[in-house]
Amino acid sequence: MNNHVEVYCGSGKGKTTLAMGGALLASVQGKSVMIIQFLKGQERREFDFLEHLDGQDIRIFRFEKLYGSYEDLSGRAREEEDQNILNAMNFARKVIITQECDLLVLDEVLGLLDLGIIKEEDIRNLLKFRKGSMHIVLTGRSFPKDMMDCVDRVTTLDTVETGSA
Repeated sequence: MNNHVEVYCGSGKGKTTLAMGGALLASVQGKSVMIIQFLKGQERREFDFLEHLDGQDIRIFRFEKLYGSYEDLSGRAREEEDQNILNAMNFARKVIITQECDLLVLDEVLGLLDLGIIKEEDIRNLLKFRKGSMHIVLTGRSFPKDMMDCVDRVTTLDTVETGSA
């Protein structure tokens, strides 16, 4: 595992799965892994099993309390979730500053940009704390082209309909 910042984005499915596969591989190689999931709420817990694998150092964090889609929230509920998300961003900053793990996955953090919860500058500020020993993965549907200078690799997953059964 190289120590750099990597992005998995695009309209296709599999961005989180790709990041989780990398997390599992890193863990098997003796690396410590932390995963912070955004916009997944409490019902999307399909990768929780990773925390329970014998001998693996994988920890998953979710700060949001919602059940259902963020876009369906209104008023006070949205304000509360925004605060939970900002708490998660602060936690991510702490993890990066303290070098608390070898691999940090910020799953669906780019979706926060799409929803206007955070700005590009927030991600830039977060990444500036990274030291050479930590690998960071960002996932989400879209990645702003003007942020290419703060990452090392962008992998785009797109779905192509073939028309066949």
